[in-house]
Amino acid sequence: MESVLLGAALLVTLVALVIVVLRRPGGPDKGELDQAHQDADEIRAEARSQAQEILAKAEEQAQRIGSTARGELEEEARGVREDLRTLREDLERRETRLAEREQRLDGEVRRLEEWSGRLAETKRSLEGRRQELGELEEERRQVLERAAGLTTEEAKNELVVALENQAKREAIPITREIENSARAEGEKRARKIVTLAIQRVASEQTAESVVSVLHLPGDEMKGRIIGREGRNIRAFESTTGVNLIIDDTPEAVLLSCFDPVRREVGRLTLEKLVLDGRIHPQRIEEIYERSKSDVEQLCVRAGEDALVELGITEMHPELITLLGQLRYRTSYGQNVLKHLIESAHLAGIMASELRLPVEQAKRCTLLHDVGKALTHEVEGSHALIGAEIARRYGEHDDVVHAIEAHHNEVEVRTVEAVLTQAADAISGSRPGARRESLEAYVKRLERLEEIAREKHEGVEKVFAMQAGREIRVMVKPDAVDDIQAQVIARDIAKQVESELTYPGQIRVTVVRESRAIEFAR
Repeated sequence: MESVLLGAALLVTLVALVIVVLRRPGGPDKGELDQAHQDADEIRAEARSQAQEILAKAEEQAQRIGSTARGELEEEARGVREDLRTLREDLERRETRLAEREQRLDGEVRRLEEWSGRLAETKRSLEGRRQELGELEEERRQVLERAAGLTTEEAKNELVVALENQAKREAIPITREIENSARAEGEKRARKIVTLAIQRVASEQTAESVVSVLHLPGDEMKGRIIGREGRNIRAFESTTGVNLIIDDTPEAVLLSCFDPVRREVGRLTLEKLVLDGRIHPQRIEEIYERSKSDVEQLCVRAGEDALVELGITEMHPELITLLGQLRYRTSYGQNVLKHLIESAHLAGIMASELRLPVEQAKRCTLLHDVGKALTHEVEGSHALIGAEIARRYGEHDDVVHAIEAHHNEVEVRTVEAVLTQAADAISGSRPGARRESLEAYVKRLERLEEIAREKHEGVEKVFAMQAGREIRVMVKPDAVDDIQAQVIARDIAKQVESELTYPGQIRVTVVRESRAIEFAR
């Protein structure tokens, strides 16, 4: 290939020389033309010889390439023939296996056809037998109905009724056992929860009254309080609404008022007047206004302190003020605000034991007696008044319901209301929480002893013990046996429950004791 290119280049060079010579000015002379023709013949001869050599080489190379390609083609042809032979053998094996499989499938088809025929025959036989059995069953049923005098439906109904009665008889003992077990377990858990709540709350005993005592630096201060012709004491009572009692008690005066907030305002007013020393009607009015403002701030502070102690937030300011006013109010000798805080702690503990929202339970119990702050101003029960106040200031419906239902004036519907009732009862019934009048206390003890004595034969002595929380009955061992002693204890307990009202519970103990006494001489 390179030689061909070389020859072509020589030929092109020769042609270029000829063209140059022909175009030269004056034209070529004869000698130059002859020389050019000679050179051209030589170049042509040399080019022809080179071309022949190139053609010979090309033919030789083509022969070599052809022999090599022929060998490769023959090798590929042998490989293709070998692959075809392998594929042909594989196809023959597959055709053999397919033929065998077709033979087996034909055998299976024949067997399936035979089984299908047998199944159809068996089905026809079973259908005939079913019809025969149905006819026999109908004949047997007719015979039984004629013998029993009942139809099938009547007999079925009687059987259902009999089975139902039997099931009820068998279920009643089981149901009672389950109910008793559930009741015992519920009482056990409730007793545990209440006991834990009582044990975790330790409150001081309360003894407050509607009379406040103010100590004076000296008895001569009484005269200044009374004033000329009693004008100071009259001005004080008319301004504050608090009765001022000045008696022979040395260095002390008494302030009496049914409204605890007003009584506290009067006490602060008189205390500031005594410290100032200037006591006259105008000064009394000035000190009264200042003391009134101080007491209002103390009420707000007391309400806020109660919320902080219980961990309650976001309450209406008016409700906080009303709670603070309960700081100066007592119920059966128990401070109402302290009672609310104590009850809220108890309700929170019980709610935590029951996996209920603690803050919600505390909120319900803290506000359950808020109506007592307005019982002198609004007519109605303090529970309903408190519920209306809570509803007015945006408290939750469950809180409102717990307030109005804590004395069963509304039917209890929520667990929070039940916890409020329980916490209220625990706080009010613990020893030392509330003070009863001596007359009512003595009457209750006398009635307890009377109940134990009357209509019970064999009772020898009765003692009301532990401030009326236990009755101990001594019976005659000759007239009362052990079973009768248990009956007497149960009857006394039932009669006490039906006739008396008391906080907590009263224990009835019947003692049957036999003694043998001899003397050694």
